[in-house]
Amino acid sequence: MPKLPLLAPATLLVTGLMAQGAAAAIYNTADAEAHRHWQSLILTLGEERHYRALEVGSYSDSLFSVNLTPGACDRPWLELRVDLGERQPESRVVNRVPADLRVDHETIHGGEAEFITERGDSGFYVQFLLEEQPLLLEEMRRGETLRLRLMRAEDDPWFMVFSLEGAAEAMERTRQQCRTDTD
Repeated sequence: MPKLPLLAPATLLVTGLMAQGAAAAIYNTADAEAHRHWQSLILTLGEERHYRALEVGSYSDSLFSVNLTPGACDRPWLELRVDLGERQPESRVVNRVPADLRVDHETIHGGEAEFITERGDSGFYVQFLLEEQPLLLEEMRRGETLRLRLMRAEDDPWFMVFSLEGAAEAMERTRQQCRTDTD
């Protein structure tokens, strides 16, 4: 398998962070490390710091990430960013739709996905709200493939598939960095 290059810092700078309802912003990146199809890195903006494990190998215009914040290292959030190719005119929640995530042939994790745009950002963000997220994260550590189904409308599903090669290592490094920062 070819080794994937680390994303250039300029590419990662535009990956907004939507945690806890915060507006997307341009974060500095540091300490990026490749883990096959995944990467782990630190995002900073002033004193604010977040830790991210992200899948970078499946799509050229989309990133799936697991994110942690110091003080809340045990409450990761999942985010999908899709590049729309043009800057958005306003910040808003576009829609809330049913979503299913599944690792390999494991549990189907049903929940809700919130579609968000941020003014001045070319990304479209999807935040996932899942009841059994800890189980999903454990399955991601052991699995090979993560499948998403987002129901844009009643008869309009949107499917995406992400590799989990390197996910366990990237998520563990992210968790360790977050906990070290909190200590």
